[in-house]
Amino acid sequence: MQNRSLSFWLFLTPVILGLGIVVVIPFFYGLFYSFTDWNGISATAFIGLENYINLFQESEFLDSIWFTVKFALITVVLLNIMGLGLALLVTRNIKSSSLLRTVFFMPNLIGGLILGFIWQFIFISVFGDIAGITGIEGFNGWLSTTNTGFWGLVILTAWQMAGYIMIIYIAYLENIPKELIEAAKIDGASSFQRFKNITFPLVAPAFTVSMFLTLSMAFKIYDQNLSLTNGGPFNSTQMVAMEIVRTAFSDNDMAYAQAKAVIFFLIVAVIALTQVYYNKKREVEM
Repeated sequence: MQNRSLSFWLFLTPVILGLGIVVVIPFFYGLFYSFTDWNGISATAFIGLENYINLFQESEFLDSIWFTVKFALITVVLLNIMGLGLALLVTRNIKSSSLLRTVFFMPNLIGGLILGFIWQFIFISVFGDIAGITGIEGFNGWLSTTNTGFWGLVILTAWQMAGYIMIIYIAYLENIPKELIEAAKIDGASSFQRFKNITFPLVAPAFTVSMFLTLSMAFKIYDQNLSLTNGGPFNSTQMVAMEIVRTAFSDNDMAYAQAKAVIFFLIVAVIALTQVYYNKKREVEM
């Protein structure tokens, strides 16, 4: 027993050390620096809550939070609907299900920067050509306005992540006992009734996992935002992660950026943990 316990800690030690060095220690250092005038090299004065007071008075930071919240809400709903729909499609007894799984998952393997440039070409060049051929002006000027830039980011993210969320739902759908479905069919239950009363309650844990992943991903998105719109026009499609990076490395205000990062961390943590709590509670009720 002692040998097993020792081997357990020996295997666990590298992970704990890595987590501490890469995550825990930098987090507390950053928290401390957010109360100073740190310039990236040294901190000469402790200024208390000044950085935090200033950031709540900065319209650009508050606008980026609101833009990110809207993006997260729409993306979470869309990704979970698409992920579940694709999972239901590929778990049917069709010959091409394996091929479809691969095709739907492939966009997730492409880097966010590359995807952003691909969709930038589509929205600008391809949509521009379509507008020229059809005369539909709605295809012109994508990414040049806040509204179309917002939906461009939503489309890109949904296309990239839907296949990943699909895999999570597939894992739960394939664990549903086939006897339950067959019994419901024999009892005359329609497809909708089977989904509502059997499938949906049994895949409820997948919603908890998927919503946590999609929420955290939607709030932390940066590379797609950088390559698709670069925050334009006039920083109106700038998400929180990009706003923090620009404060740190363009404005060279490291302590102020760190204070923003702390607030950003708290917002994401509260929202993510709250949804996990309510989803877990709903699973028990179902």
